[in-house]
Amino acid sequence: MKKYLLLLVLFLSACGFKPMFTGQDTDIYVAPISGINGIELRNSLNAKFGGQRDQNAKYKLTVNLQQPVTKYKALEVTGGATWQEIVLNASYVLSVDGKTIASGRESASESYTFVRYLVAANASYNNAVQNTIKVLAEKIGTRAIAETYRYEQSGTDK
Repeated sequence: MKKYLLLLVLFLSACGFKPMFTGQDTDIYVAPISGINGIELRNSLNAKFGGQRDQNAKYKLTVNLQQPVTKYKALEVTGGATWQEIVLNASYVLSVDGKTIASGRESASESYTFVRYLVAANASYNNAVQNTIKVLAEKIGTRAIAETYRYEQSGTDK
């Protein structure tokens, strides 16, 4: 097995393969995002980028996070909801020196069980929101890393 792995590594290095993101820190400043969910999203993005940067970072990511939207997914015969879905939408702009290099919209959702007990219902809702924020941060963060890599490879920053 080790022989095959060694051959694979040699093959990939010979073909010019270079990983886009190898765990190094990315110099992206994430502007403050309003709301409690915005704070969580910003913290998740900063963690993905290798830590918080100040405003002097090379790239700036501005995110506009909308309020969560709840949709009913399943109803009992009595009309009470038993299954709900939380949806979070965000738009973002990635810029360097005031010039936009990427922008877009991302959406993430998660379903959760809605129960009659208030504490359990709130915990279920909050867990769904937290999981949705993590997915949203992963989507936006991956796109931002890809765009900074593409920008640097294009040579337009020199």
